[in-house]
Amino acid sequence: MARHDPDDLNRPIRIKGRGAGSNREGRFEALSKTLEDDGWYREEEAATRPPTRVSIERARSIISHNDSPDIPFTQSINPYRGCEHGCNYCYARPTHAYLNLSPGLDFETQLYAKTNAAERLRAELAKAGYVCEPITLGANTDAYQPIEREYGITREIVEVLHDCRHPLTIVTKNALVERDLDLLAPMARENLVQVFVSIGILDNRLASTLEPRATAPHRRMQIVANLHAAGVPCGVLVAPIIPAVTDMHMEHVLEQAAALGANIAGYTVLRLPLELKDLFREWLDLHVPDRAEHVMSLIRQMRGGRDNDARFGSRMRGEGPYADLIRQRFALACRKHGLKRSRELSLNRSKFVAPRRDSAQGDLF
Repeated sequence: MARHDPDDLNRPIRIKGRGAGSNREGRFEALSKTLEDDGWYREEEAATRPPTRVSIERARSIISHNDSPDIPFTQSINPYRGCEHGCNYCYARPTHAYLNLSPGLDFETQLYAKTNAAERLRAELAKAGYVCEPITLGANTDAYQPIEREYGITREIVEVLHDCRHPLTIVTKNALVERDLDLLAPMARENLVQVFVSIGILDNRLASTLEPRATAPHRRMQIVANLHAAGVPCGVLVAPIIPAVTDMHMEHVLEQAAALGANIAGYTVLRLPLELKDLFREWLDLHVPDRAEHVMSLIRQMRGGRDNDARFGSRMRGEGPYADLIRQRFALACRKHGLKRSRELSLNRSKFVAPRRDSAQGDLF
């Protein structure tokens, strides 16, 4: 693992409340930027915290479709681009490069809110050829990230799905999901919803550097209990499993979640696509430098000697002896604690009622 010159103004730095230590250019940017010392005396001081800025986006379509054989859903909605949770390991970071922004700090500070999401959703559900399949919220960025408190876009989406009796799955790291229990509980009674709380670690201090603005792990466990108490089926997603950093927490996460009422579980191993490889290396160098080389070695063992393997069938779980060991440990813990596997999830699609399409002539009744 490369060490950085402490006098280099472009070196990665620790920024409290942020997951990335740099704002390196995305792969499509034609220009690169470097900081140069102008010779003025600078006292050592804590790095400034870049503010969060939100731009409004008017989406042309809102339901994303995929036919990936290793993703257990075909439809998803992302109300926001970028994510203020700032999880360093987030596989969605490279998508910010399409906006000519950095997958680093820009991804967690330059956000986009799709304020017309509910309007577009009604229109797409009302199409004559629409086929009802469960919609996942939180597939790319967290639908309940902190800015949802102000914008409420996810709440509007859930209201549409509730009114249409449309099946829904949610993946989140934020306790804000409890705000919508008044909608989720009635949906649960008709087998229309399943919530997954993403909990990869139980160490709050480690979580504060890996996923700095997500709800703390112990509070996420309470989400599981609160949803279960409200009658909303809740599972746990142990993701991502990071070798020699978070993998030792897996059995404890599953045990605690099951004891609090979780009914189902899934996992993924760390993925490092595109710019994320360098961002994650920076995190290792800043926070666990003594283990950095060992961590990357284990990752490469699961990825055919590379930092990343994007092939279907292996990208989520990895290959090789280390990946097989994780798979066996996970299966054993699920059996021990009575947790179903995420691939066994089945929601009711038969109750869907399409919203009424807008008519230029209005309604007679």
